[in-house]
Amino acid sequence: MDSFSKRLRSEIEYIDISQKEFAAKIGIKKRTLDTYLGLQQSMPPADTAVKIAAALGVSVEYLVTGKEYQQKTDISKYLQYKDLLDDLSVLPEETLVTIKTVVKAFAKGK
Repeated sequence: MDSFSKRLRSEIEYIDISQKEFAAKIGIKKRTLDTYLGLQQSMPPADTAVKIAAALGVSVEYLVTGKEYQQKTDISKYLQYKDLLDDLSVLPEETLVTIKTVVKAFAKGK
């Protein structure tokens, strides 16, 4: 099973940034990042883990466990909008922006 350090290293490589640049991006020293990437498998404090995950576009849970967080959503309440969503999916982006603005205005006036 992969470790935090292996997943971290892989994600940094995936976004194609140097370790030094990544450390600067999240506001830590390169030496500190090295401890997270090293053989000792040091874990960052929670606030740093959140910054790392956000900068990589992944969840902290994924970095720690290798599993993505799956929020349970009851999709049955959205099934009534399926036809509407199908229609919206073929509209150009500029039209969707207008529709989103109108919908938000109506929702606020609710």
